[in-house]
Amino acid sequence: MKIEENVRLCRLFDLYSPLLSQSQQDIMNDYLLFNLTNSEIAENRAVSRQAVKDAISKGSKKLEEFETKLGFLQKTNAYESEIQNLKGRKK
Repeated sequence: MKIEENVRLCRLFDLYSPLLSQSQQDIMNDYLLFNLTNSEIAENRAVSRQAVKDAISKGSKKLEEFETKLGFLQKTNAYESEIQNLKGRKK
C-alpha cells in the first residue's frame, strides 16, 4: 500500500471506525495503527490469514463508502486548507 493511501485510510478510520463491526475495528486497528502483518494479526486473534485479509478489504471498502456518502474527510481537508490560507494572510 502506498503511503498516501495508508494515510487516507488511517484518516477515514479515525472518522468512521465506530460504524464498523467490532471485529473489523480491532483488525483494522492492528493493521493501520500497529502496522501488524496479516499473519501477525491472524496469529494474535486465532483466525486465518484469509479472514484477516477479508476483514481489512471489507473494512476499507466500507470506510470509502461512508466517505462517499458523508464526505467528512473531504470537508475536513477543505477546512484545513482554508485555515492554512488564513494563517498565510496574517503574515
